[in-house]
Amino acid sequence: MIVYHGSNMIVDKPDVSHAFRDLDFGRGFYVTTVRDQAERWAKRKALYSKGSKPIVNEYEMSVDMDGLIVKDFGDDLDSWIDFVCECRDGNTAYRKYDIIIGKVANDKVFRVVDMYHSGIWDKARAIKEIRVYPGYDQFAFITQKAINQVLEFQRASEASNE
Repeated sequence: MIVYHGSNMIVDKPDVSHAFRDLDFGRGFYVTTVRDQAERWAKRKALYSKGSKPIVNEYEMSVDMDGLIVKDFGDDLDSWIDFVCECRDGNTAYRKYDIIIGKVANDKVFRVVDMYHSGIWDKARAIKEIRVYPGYDQFAFITQKAINQVLEFQRASEASNE
């Protein structure tokens, strides 16, 4: 399976030690199967790093996950939204996994999570709102062991200007 990582640099040797921020699934190296999504990530990253270009890194992702602890939320938005809120609160429970797979809190979904997290919407309303947004995906590699076992760099290219 081909996956993509958006950045402002070529990342031919992904390294979880360079993950500085807690995102949806905690600190890790994030990839997606959706190239357009990776391009948006790359453009955002380049925008905040003056003088850099948006780069989409492409990897072959092996299906051999033997020996790895994988959490796949699939369509379980009930557990997903709670997990994302916990990670945003700094909870480190994500560290018990090597790879976490699920939906991505793009700008629209991020708003829904905020409304739920702050108590403005209950979980049922938040989940109902999430279902109307496009289905993006993300794979968070939490451990270097998972990266080394599953990802193989293929190429990098500059994101399109469209």
